[in-house]
Amino acid sequence: MRRTFVVSALLAAALLMKGITTGLAAQLNDNEQPPALARFLTTVEQGPASYQAMRRLEVRNRRLSEAAWMHVRTEADAGGFRYRVVGEGGSGYVRDRLFVPALETEQKMWGAGDKGALTLDNYTFEDRGAESSGLAWIGVTPRRKDVLLVTGSIFLRPDDGDLVRVEGALSRTPSFWTRNVEIVRTYERIGGVRVPVRLESTASVRIAGTSTFTMTYEYESINGKAVE
Repeated sequence: MRRTFVVSALLAAALLMKGITTGLAAQLNDNEQPPALARFLTTVEQGPASYQAMRRLEVRNRRLSEAAWMHVRTEADAGGFRYRVVGEGGSGYVRDRLFVPALETEQKMWGAGDKGALTLDNYTFEDRGAESSGLAWIGVTPRRKDVLLVTGSIFLRPDDGDLVRVEGALSRTPSFWTRNVEIVRTYERIGGVRVPVRLESTASVRIAGTSTFTMTYEYESINGKAVE
């Protein structure tokens, strides 16, 4: 039950690492789009061609008193996605049934293209003004039901349209057992490349109750250049 939730959340994050946007200037009318969104959609952003990063994965379930964590060294390039567990603790069942399948799914899907990308092919966009911090607030609605797409909001820097955060619910629940999967993905630019740095996900799981999944990234290199 919870494995499906974690795999879906992690896979959505993996697909958004690459192919976040594609050049779509021909489809836009600058008079109809807020400036930050127009800049975001017309920027060609392919994500890192290669990277090395340490990740911490963590799951908690209050009702079952289950918790687990795992430190994983990950790397990806033209040859694919690879990972190596360097530390772990907590429930062995959770680690084996949630973390490992999620990483194996990401391994299979590396380079899968823009199925979950924030593009006009996948989403409609709505200007919602600005949030309290000053970021441009854009509502996003998927054009189809898909566990890789989110119904919610994106937050952009108003000056250049750079993506800072994605918040919302998976537009289709991963399974009968998992409901209301809410996610928050946070991005930063490291070495000039936009990359995810944190994923938080909460889901209501039948019988088991509320489960939370968190994954953080610490990059060692991006596109062959060491990260300070």
